[in-house]
Amino acid sequence: MDQAEELRRMIEKDMRKNDVARVITVTSGKGGVGKTSISVNLAVQLSQIGKRVVILDADFGLANVEIMLGIRPQYNLADLMFRGKTLREIITEGPQNIGFISGGSGIEELANLTRVQLDDLRKMLYELDDLADVIIVDTGAGISDSVLEFVAASSEVILVTTPEPTSITDAYALLKTLSKRSLFSIEDTVIKMVPNRVASIAEGRELYNKLSVVVQNFLHLNIEFLGAIPTDMNVSKAVIKQKPVTLAYPNSDAAKAIADIAIAVCNEELIVEKQQKRGISQLFSNLVRLKKNKIK
Repeated sequence: MDQAEELRRMIEKDMRKNDVARVITVTSGKGGVGKTSISVNLAVQLSQIGKRVVILDADFGLANVEIMLGIRPQYNLADLMFRGKTLREIITEGPQNIGFISGGSGIEELANLTRVQLDDLRKMLYELDDLADVIIVDTGAGISDSVLEFVAASSEVILVTTPEPTSITDAYALLKTLSKRSLFSIEDTVIKMVPNRVASIAEGRELYNKLSVVVQNFLHLNIEFLGAIPTDMNVSKAVIKQKPVTLAYPNSDAAKAIADIAIAVCNEELIVEKQQKRGISQLFSNLVRLKKNKIK
């Protein structure tokens, strides 16, 4: 039995036991580090090994995910919130049967949702736990309130960075700002680092080692190493084609690295089960709680 077949059987067995989706939030300290590319390609790889995957574009007001997928959704979250569309109506089918929920482009009403509106959105998205095994939340970049709130509300976070000093500094700044949030609990959040555009996997591991030591010593946070993605010109070519690199160039170094990360994510499934998956509803419940505390 090959590795892919073994993973499929493991996934099918786990799917029968679980009631809620696994939510993975992908974020970064700055823009331009490949965060959305990793979100999309990870979704493709997870789908290829048997997962039902939905991407939620939480970079409200922008449309990076749909641009990268080369699709134009008919509806977005604003249509669910304000124009009477159902959850199933706003899910656009992407490549490899992944689902995609657009945050819309230039929609300010989604960028500044109130606590009550977030709670309404939580109720509307509840059905997602039945439609997906994994929900990938692609946040905005940086340390804006909306990004920090999504990360603080999440139980599983992928932090994307690159070897550039500004990227590393901004990743640390995000973690530092996050650690000072009164309602953020490191016990409830697992942060995993993915160095992108590195010369080699070994360089990615070295980058992680250096940052994790600083984060542990000064912020008292633990971050894990999920994998690294080497510099690969095929990624840029795929972006121009508006296709995920894992589909446009499946044998490229970047695609193979993302496949390894997807396998690592699947291999962690049992650990996540022991910690109890919380689903999309719990993520938005946490967001509501954070908003409520902020108002006080």
